[in-house]
Amino acid sequence: MDNADSQRAQVRLPARDAIFKAPCRRVGLWLKFAHLAARVAAPQNRTGEASNVSVLTGAPGVTYFTLATRRPLPNLGKATVFAILQAAGWPIWFLLAASVIAVALIIERTVSLRRDKVVPPTLLDQVVTVYQRHGVSEEVLERLAKDSPLGVVLAAGLRNHASSRYVMREAIEEAGRAVSHDLERFLTTLGTIATAAPLLGLFGTVIGMIEIFASQSPSGTNPQQLAHGISVALYNTAFGIGIAIPSLIFYRHFKSRVDGYVVDMEQAAARLVDTVHGERGDAPAGAQRVR
Repeated sequence: MDNADSQRAQVRLPARDAIFKAPCRRVGLWLKFAHLAARVAAPQNRTGEASNVSVLTGAPGVTYFTLATRRPLPNLGKATVFAILQAAGWPIWFLLAASVIAVALIIERTVSLRRDKVVPPTLLDQVVTVYQRHGVSEEVLERLAKDSPLGVVLAAGLRNHASSRYVMREAIEEAGRAVSHDLERFLTTLGTIATAAPLLGLFGTVIGMIEIFASQSPSGTNPQQLAHGISVALYNTAFGIGIAIPSLIFYRHFKSRVDGYVVDMEQAAARLVDTVHGERGDAPAGAQRVR
C-alpha cells in the first residue's frame, strides 16, 4: 500500500479509551465526520474530560476515524504561602523578617506622624490667647508639653519668657532638635531595610546559583536540585526588590513629612517669640547666643 493511498483521522470522544474505525468511501462523508470531530473537540464532555481530534491517512477513497478520550490533567491547585517559602529556600527567612519589621514601622509611623497629632492647627492661637489673658503657670506648661510635639517647643519657649529674645530662641531651638529627633524615630531602621533588602535578595540569588552549579556532576544533571536552585535564586531576587521598593517610598515620604513639620514648628515658635518680646529688632551689642 502506497503512503499516498492511505488516509485516516483520529478523533477522541468523551467516552472510554477504545478504538473505533469506520470506512467512509466518499469525500462528502469524510467532511461531515471532520466537522463533527471539530465540534466534539471544542467543549468538554459530561465527565469533564476534554476531547481531541487528529487526522491521519488511510486507504484510497477510505477515511478512518479513531475515536478515544483524553484523560483530564491533574488539578494542581494553588501554591500555598508555605510552599512558596519552602521553594525559596532558607535565605527567604531573612527577607520575611525584614518585611514584617518594615510593615510594622510603616503602620506605626503613619499613625504617629499625623498632622493633627504633631502640629495641631489651632494650638498656637490658643497658647497666645492664654498667655495674654492669664500669663504663664506651671500647670499650663505641663499640659502644653503633653499636648503634642509643637506643644513641647512652645512650652520650652514660654518657660523662658522672662529672659531675652535670644535666650528664648535658644531654648526653643534645643527643644526643636529633640522633637525632630523623636519624629525621625524608626526612620533610620526603615531606610536600612530599604537598602539591605536588595542585598539580601542578591545573597539568596548567589545561594541559588551555588545549588545550580552543585546539580552538575560527571554522571549527569540532577533536575530536582537544578529546579530548586533556580527557584531559590528567582524568589529571593523578587522578594528583595518587592520589599525594598515600598520601604524606600515610605522612608522618603516620612522624611519629607518630618521636614515639613519642623518648618511649621519653627514658624510657630518665631510667632510666639514675636508675641512675647514684640517685633524683631537689632541685637544688643553685648548679646551672645548661649551654646
